[in-house]
Amino acid sequence: MEKIRYYNNENDDFGKNKIDTVKIDGTYKYIHKNIIWNTISLILYRIIATPIAYIYSKLKFRFKVINKQALDKAKNSGYFMYINHTQEILDTLLPTLVGFPKKAYIIAHPNNVSIKGLKTANKMLGALPIPGDIESSKNFLETIKKYINKKAIIAVYPEAHVWSYYTKIRKFNEVSFRYPVKLNAPVFSVTITYKKSKRKTPNIVAFVDGPFYPNKSKNIKEAEKDLRDNVYNTMVERSKNSNVEYIKYIKK
Repeated sequence: MEKIRYYNNENDDFGKNKIDTVKIDGTYKYIHKNIIWNTISLILYRIIATPIAYIYSKLKFRFKVINKQALDKAKNSGYFMYINHTQEILDTLLPTLVGFPKKAYIIAHPNNVSIKGLKTANKMLGALPIPGDIESSKNFLETIKKYINKKAIIAVYPEAHVWSYYTKIRKFNEVSFRYPVKLNAPVFSVTITYKKSKRKTPNIVAFVDGPFYPNKSKNIKEAEKDLRDNVYNTMVERSKNSNVEYIKYIKK
């Protein structure tokens, strides 16, 4: 793994895989009603992936969550969880580890359901690809609304691209906050920080903050920005708890 990475701006994508991305249109099935499909999905999610993710996070990163009890304030409802994007593998199930026992669905790039051999598994693990047209946008919002009503977690990585082991918070806009504003749903931030360890990899400590709620006295655009600012500023403060740079990022 590289110890130094150079970037042009905070939107740079360090992913190396070239994927033939599937367009998400009105025919994309976000919710499956087939009993066999859902049974396999449950087994994969709860019996296989979740234990593996737990063991992996503990053995490799000594993973720990601070202030998890804050989530209890929304235990009787669904909620949104915003997380900084710093791990290729762990991030796919990190919302599940933090929000357990709630089921977590992750708003993801269409690439996640375009990878041959993995697209079905990713769907079963809760990937919700970003829509590509008006019709799929309607289906996407209805899906999110349904899962929120079922008291599940909708996880968002607002930084979009993975910057492995990055210890600061990259700037992100308010676009992804339109969902909690429209649904008037609670929001939590989860800030991933890195701590020195005696092993090759640093320890990971996740800080939970919230709930944050949309400001009903503002119009939609203002409420989105207000919510974004609350989450972003909180994550920036929490990120200061990192005390090691496993990979150093330098702007060109």
